Amino acid sequence: MCPQHSRPPALPPPQPLLSAERIAARVAELAREIDAALPPGAIVVVVVLRGAFVFAADLVRRLPRDLRCDFLGVRSYGAATQTSGVVEITHDLALPITGQHVLLVEDIVDTGLTLRHLLDLLATRQPASIRVCALLDKPARRQLRAPVDFVGFEIPDRFVVGYGLDHDQLYRNLPYIGVIEEPGEP
Repeated sequence: MCPQHSRPPALPPPQPLLSAERIAARVAELAREIDAALPPGAIVVVVVLRGAFVFAADLVRRLPRDLRCDFLGVRSYGAATQTSGVVEITHDLALPITGQHVLLVEDIVDTGLTLRHLLDLLATRQPASIRVCALLDKPARRQLRAPVDFVGFEIPDRFVVGYGLDHDQLYRNLPYIGVIEEPGEP
């Protein structure tokens, strides 16, 4: 393997923060909350890739209404554990959302930079409404205010992986959410 393609040294296994059972129960509750709060009728669920795909798959199966799924690819971390502050759209929506009720599904809201960027972008497409659902909220890192209508869990300022969230594309397949420590962290 070429040096530029080698993986970083292995990190210790993630320490569990939220169990698979706790996540499943909260996703079911979120679906009930969303269904009760959104206007009747069909919605468009816009999933932010890649981190939210596992959460979104579980969530949409619990929503008892007609819906269409579409996807926005976004990059702001790369291989780092801190956001770069630059939001890059890597995949845009396939269909228009004009006049539609939109539920934007995020994996985690920390600085608010990505969410604010996405809300501004989607607003230019004139949906009837935009509501935001985030599996995780990390308010200690917030730099910009951005509305999050439905939150799965508020978490401390730690780097988390699993249940779709990654570190350098690893750990997405974990059924739970865990904390990884960077070298030199306590």
